[in-house]
Amino acid sequence: MTEKTESKKPKVIVYSTPTCPYCHAAKDFLKENKIPFKDIDVSKDQSAAQEMIEKSGQMGVPVLDINGEIIVGFDKAAIKKALKL
Repeated sequence: MTEKTESKKPKVIVYSTPTCPYCHAAKDFLKENKIPFKDIDVSKDQSAAQEMIEKSGQMGVPVLDINGEIIVGFDKAAIKKALKL
């Protein structure tokens, strides 16, 4: 993979919990669109949960960090816009 291709790939982090249906919907949406993402289970990682709260200002999941743009909840339109889909 060339550096140019790499830089165009969005950097996506999903802060989620295993029992959250919207988290699963968000991750399924990313998978369907072949968007690689890092999934962080905030129910098991307290420091990641704190990081998520600092980024989003709230405790609800999912929180998506797409190239630094924070999206709270499974907001398909906002996710598509952030990913330029």
